[in-house]
Amino acid sequence: MEKFLTSRQRLINAIEKKRTDRVPVSTYELCARNSYSFENNEPSYSGLMAFIKENTDAVTMWDLGSNGRFVNSSYSPDVKIDYGDEGNYHVQHLALNANGRILTQTLKWSDNVKTTWNVEHICKNTNDVDALMNLPYEPVTYNASDYARISAETGDGGIIMSSVSDPAGTAIDFMEFGDATVWALTEPNHFQSVLDELHRRNMINMKNMLETQTVDLYRICGAEYVTPPYLPPSCFEKFEYPYLCDIVGLLHKYGAKARIHCHGKIRHVLDMIIATGADAIDPCEAPPDGDITLSEIKEKTAGKLCIFGNLQLKLLECGSTDEVREYVKNCMLSAKEGGGYVIMPTAAPIDIPLSPKTEANYRTFINTALEFGRY
Repeated sequence: MEKFLTSRQRLINAIEKKRTDRVPVSTYELCARNSYSFENNEPSYSGLMAFIKENTDAVTMWDLGSNGRFVNSSYSPDVKIDYGDEGNYHVQHLALNANGRILTQTLKWSDNVKTTWNVEHICKNTNDVDALMNLPYEPVTYNASDYARISAETGDGGIIMSSVSDPAGTAIDFMEFGDATVWALTEPNHFQSVLDELHRRNMINMKNMLETQTVDLYRICGAEYVTPPYLPPSCFEKFEYPYLCDIVGLLHKYGAKARIHCHGKIRHVLDMIIATGADAIDPCEAPPDGDITLSEIKEKTAGKLCIFGNLQLKLLECGSTDEVREYVKNCMLSAKEGGGYVIMPTAAPIDIPLSPKTEANYRTFINTALEFGRY
């Protein structure tokens, strides 16, 4: 094997559980090789992003353009959208006419936090869900005109990753989270019928997407909604596992890799995640945020799944330099052996401006990972 691999080779080897020269280092949603991402256009992030680009292995997050609208469909319903300001927040009010039933949603965001809060979900009950699902289904089409740019920017410095949602991830987001879990537990047949239809649409749309442009890796989102303590493992087996198997199988058919994204407590569903045939898992949170240590995950997944994780963002934002360095060293002790490991934070900062403490801790994390990650 070459003494030094490119970042692209290093990441592919890790995902395929093959030998590599060192543990790949990913900064997750801090995409140093995507000039359109907010952190590359925010001055307070510029120093850190230059350091990341020079010293890490990019998993560049990028999604194809599409004409997707609501419920995995390109159908354009009658929608009224109003914008305004409430205090320090910008607000979007949406009203959707679903065959005479008016469904409303409210989103909020601020200038100093790069995220959007869904403060009023579009469905308040299952009658709203039925109205939304009764909108016509029209397959989604995709536009890969931006692929040449993102491919050139990533180059040998990493791989490209897109995101897809499984049906539970879509359905549960229709409602406030607590209401959605009650729906799944108390009306399981209705819940599953919605999942079945969303999955049918999703598989058609994904085929269209993959035929337009296939990228290296796909992050499948939604599994964390169907894990303890929110829902029991029996619900994961019924509402998550079979759909994940289909999604992973379709991705593999087109030559892509699949990474299952699942925050939280995965101990009692990990065997099912492995059985999907996926190539990787993230972010593998340790207790108290999760319920299984990195060493235990490594033991259960060795040779089966590549582990992406499990450095908590809160440690990078709030911990001391010594705490970050010690944690990264322990990650290497827990998961480095035998390959199949990419060290990565569980999330990325979204504050504007970037905290100097966070930047310093990111630099410590990266330098320590490079120091102790070589095989």
